[in-house]
Amino acid sequence: MLTTLTTDMVLAVAEGEEPSGVDLLLPATSELIAGIIAFAIVFFVVWKFAGPAINLTLEKRQAAIKGQIEAAETEKAEAAALLDDYKTQLAGARGDAARIIDEAKQAGENVRNDIIAKANAEAEGIIGKARTEADTEKARALQDARSDMANLSLDLAEKVVRNSIDRDAQRSLVEAYLADLDRMSN
Repeated sequence: MLTTLTTDMVLAVAEGEEPSGVDLLLPATSELIAGIIAFAIVFFVVWKFAGPAINLTLEKRQAAIKGQIEAAETEKAEAAALLDDYKTQLAGARGDAARIIDEAKQAGENVRNDIIAKANAEAEGIIGKARTEADTEKARALQDARSDMANLSLDLAEKVVRNSIDRDAQRSLVEAYLADLDRMSN
């Protein structure tokens, strides 16, 4: 084709005609017809043999992409469902945690109240026991004091009877009795 064009140009120059304008751009008619026929043959071969293969490849690619999009949408829906499930479980866990904390606080308060009640009961028991012991000791001390007083009175009476009852002797006996009482109280 290139040789024909070159030949035509050489012939045109040799004849003295110089191509001008559109003639420079357009090929000769015989070349134009040969080019159109060659293009038609190549187009037909590509359309007949390569076209179906290309279409098949494009259809497979389109189907693969469509499948991937559907899979992605399915996974997205599953992920959303899992997220909702996790949120529900988390809310339930928070509710359970709050309930457990409240129960633990209540149990702690009950234990505290039980301990305080037991401590108060023990304190009352100890106080009651101490009062009883104090009353018992007081009664015993009074009994001992009465017994000692009676003994001292008897001793004093015995001494008074032995000695004559004069004023000085009575005074000395009372002083001795008071001294004995002071000695016993210490």
